[in-house]
Amino acid sequence: MRQWRIIAKEAMARASIIGKFLCLLHVTDAYILSSNHVLGPSMLPTLNITGDVVLVEHLSHRLGKLGSGDLVLVRSPLDPKKTLTKRIVAMEGDKVTFSLDPTRSHSSRSLVVPKGHVWIQGDNAYVSRDSRHFGPLPYGLIEGKAFMRVWPPSSFGLLGE
Repeated sequence: MRQWRIIAKEAMARASIIGKFLCLLHVTDAYILSSNHVLGPSMLPTLNITGDVVLVEHLSHRLGKLGSGDLVLVRSPLDPKKTLTKRIVAMEGDKVTFSLDPTRSHSSRSLVVPKGHVWIQGDNAYVSRDSRHFGPLPYGLIEGKAFMRVWPPSSFGLLGE
């Protein structure tokens, strides 16, 4: 009986270590740093159409440290199951002039980004569904700031403007 007690105590100690590790992993992934696979043509030429893996930090948007030109990971306002990677073009209070159809530049509109919102656009305006289609994005839908490409290895490095 004593031997079973020792085995049970050891098993509980190891399960506790594994549980703590999984909690740390979750907190790190959700609140500090995670990786994200970005696919599609909307961010050409910054990101590859075949897909890049980028590192996303989750602190800047919580601390209000985002600005125009930053690449951000956002929850889609049209389909909450999807995440989008776009560039912040304007912050709250900034005036934005945009065209719904980039092939016809004479049909442009202007607006001021409301409080608590940002204006996001893909780098490839011809195929990107962004704020030009769904309007200013609430700041609460921002999930993080993409700052480094880690895959493919030939493109490894910081993501600049």
